[in-house]
Amino acid sequence: MKLMFLVSAVALACAVSMTPAIAASAGPNGGVGPAAVATTSDSVLGVREQRLIDMSVYAANGDTVALKPTLAAALDQGMTINEIKAVLVHIYAYCGFPRSLTALGVFEGLLKERAAAGTDDIVGREPTPIPEGTDMWAQGAEVQGVLTGGRFTYTFSRDADAFLKAHLFGDVFANDLLTMKDREIVTIAALTSLPAPAQLVSHFGCSMNVGWTEAQLNEFVSYVTKTLGAEQGQIARSALDQAIAARK
Repeated sequence: MKLMFLVSAVALACAVSMTPAIAASAGPNGGVGPAAVATTSDSVLGVREQRLIDMSVYAANGDTVALKPTLAAALDQGMTINEIKAVLVHIYAYCGFPRSLTALGVFEGLLKERAAAGTDDIVGREPTPIPEGTDMWAQGAEVQGVLTGGRFTYTFSRDADAFLKAHLFGDVFANDLLTMKDREIVTIAALTSLPAPAQLVSHFGCSMNVGWTEAQLNEFVSYVTKTLGAEQGQIARSALDQAIAARK
């Protein structure tokens, strides 16, 4: 399938440039725990980012046993059904439809179990509709420029370049339930989990371009090391070091 060009070409595109304490609160279903809100700090990650990482690493590596309670925790801490679906759709561009659809299937099954048990999960708002007649290629090219720090054309494969701009950076990123920062955290988590070291270097660069700081990405490395183990943690550490060095 031509769309699978997205995995390697996105990395080439990104390679062009190379919280305060959160109080415990009642979750939507009555459970007590930290709410899954985004960090407001420039040095640490928040609970929302931790849940995004957890979902992404287990969806990417196909660990459905670990994925299910992670999805439940995200719901209990206030993430909406539609936000979580957006995460599981986003990873398809980096791990393929088999992993994405499997994760969506786990999530659908979990929601049915919770509904049967009387849990009323928050659906959340729908993505803002795309205005009729929007030029998705042009919109995607603009988004790509923000991520990579400059316009990029993948001349080796014009098909891949078109899919990157019109589909990934256009159609997929148009779902505004996730921010660009959300999407890059999801991406680097998935790439660490696979692992995909070359693409990971590039996307650490993209992550810094959209506002994640070195301190936050260092915390990301520590967090995924605890989650995935020393081997993949070292891959993430090496990739981040390379990305930082490339910006000097």
